[in-house]
Amino acid sequence: MIQRLPVTQGLQALLATLTGRPVGLRSVPLDSRGSPVPPPYTLLYPLDRNDDTQTLADNQKAAVLDYQATFVSGPVPGVANSRGGDEQAQWLADRAWKVVERPANGAPGYTHALNVGAGVTCWRREAREVGGTSDAGDAIITSVIRYQLFLEEQPVA
Repeated sequence: MIQRLPVTQGLQALLATLTGRPVGLRSVPLDSRGSPVPPPYTLLYPLDRNDDTQTLADNQKAAVLDYQATFVSGPVPGVANSRGGDEQAQWLADRAWKVVERPANGAPGYTHALNVGAGVTCWRREAREVGGTSDAGDAIITSVIRYQLFLEEQPVA
């Protein structure tokens, strides 16, 4: 059975690498002193899981895991009346789309490696943008991408 934790940690690390900003799991990321970091940052939420391939040959060695990444832009700490901006939220989302980026030369696989744990392969990745905040007057602006990862355990050699 595929464990979710290594997949979540792998996606969290990849998003942090691609955006260059911290990624919190279900909550605001913390700095080394345990204090919340100011925006911009990403919030990662594990969502649905499906282990049933709905075939007669289902060997319980595959899983489809869904995640939501929320890209948060916000006010500048200590600057009165500052606000998050749509441009900053979209900048983060543009970098996070690289999770599903294919090699420019048409080679199989993905441009950026996703470590999902020993003995497990992520053979397909999908993403869709589902929106964010719609009021530009909000102090915090978000953009959202939902990822779907198709995983399979590999036989031990």
